[in-house]
Amino acid sequence: MRLTLLSAVAALALLAAPALAAPVSLADRAPDAVALDAGRHPVEVLEASGLKAGDTVLDVMAGSGYYSELLARVVGPKGKVVAMEPPPFLDNPKALAAWDALIQRNPNVTLLKALPGDDVLPAGLDAAFFHLTYHDLYWESEKFKFPRLDPVAFNARLFKAMKKGGTVILIDHVGAPGDPRVTADKVHRIDPAVARADFEKAGFKFVREVPVLRTGGDNPATLVFDPAVRGKTDRFYYIFRKP
Repeated sequence: MRLTLLSAVAALALLAAPALAAPVSLADRAPDAVALDAGRHPVEVLEASGLKAGDTVLDVMAGSGYYSELLARVVGPKGKVVAMEPPPFLDNPKALAAWDALIQRNPNVTLLKALPGDDVLPAGLDAAFFHLTYHDLYWESEKFKFPRLDPVAFNARLFKAMKKGGTVILIDHVGAPGDPRVTADKVHRIDPAVARADFEKAGFKFVREVPVLRTGGDNPATLVFDPAVRGKTDRFYYIFRKP
C-alpha cells in the first residue's frame, strides 16, 4: 500500500513538472550506463527536473558521466554541460578514455577537472545537478586523495555562479540524523534535513520533493556499497531555486 501511494504521488509530481521538449533518448550509450537505468529511473528524474534546451548545467562530481550524457541530450546542442570531476578520480587511463568517448558523442559536454573546494565554478549557470554526490562534500579520505571540504563555502559559490531563477537538482541516499561528516564517512549517505538546511542557508528556496526514487525497507545505517542495497537505496530528490 505504501509503495502504491508513493507511486501515485510520484505520478502527480511528474504531471505538475514542466515537460521536456522531447523525450530524453537512452540509446547509444556505454553498456555500463544502460545497466543502471532500471534502478535510477533517468526518464522520470529528468522529466521532473524542469531543465530545458539551451540550459547550462553543472554536473557536480559527475563520476563516469552517466547523467552528464543524458543532461547533454536534454539541453541540446545550444546548451552546455560542465562535468566537474576531482582529478584524483581521473588518474585511471580507462576513465579518461571513457570520458573522451562520451564527449565525442556529446560535444556540448566539457570535463572540468576540479574539486568542489576549488574556486572554479563557471558563471551563468541555469542549473546544478547532484546525483548521489552531495554527501561527499562532508567526506574526506587520505586514501583517495580527497581533502576535507567546506559545504557552506561551496554552496555560497554555487549561489553566486547561478542565474536568477536557476535550479539545484539534488538526489542523494537517505541517511539517519547525526553528524553529516560521520554519516558520510561510515555509510556515504546524508540526512535529507541537513541537505535542505544547507541549501536554504545559502539562499536557495526549496521548491518540492519528487518521490520517484523513494523506496521502502532500506536501513539508513547500511553502507550504500553493501551488495544487499547497492542500487536500491532510499533516495531523496529535492529541487531548489535561486530567487
